[in-house]
Amino acid sequence: MSDGNFNRSMLPYNSYQSGFRAGHARMKHQALEALIATLEEELENPLSTAEKEIIIRKFQCRLSKFTP
Repeated sequence: MSDGNFNRSMLPYNSYQSGFRAGHARMKHQALEALIATLEEELENPLSTAEKEIIIRKFQCRLSKFTP
């Protein structure tokens, strides 16, 4: 009699979880790029470098709350 674990070795590898994490990381990166582009292009009064960094850090902190 088998213990039932040999069946797992016969199944194909499931990379759903790693693909999900990679997609989530990519979406965070794209959101950050969109924020930077918006800060540079859309504001009437350009922000100083320090102000941009503060906004970007706050945005990254908020994004980190949405980890899977």
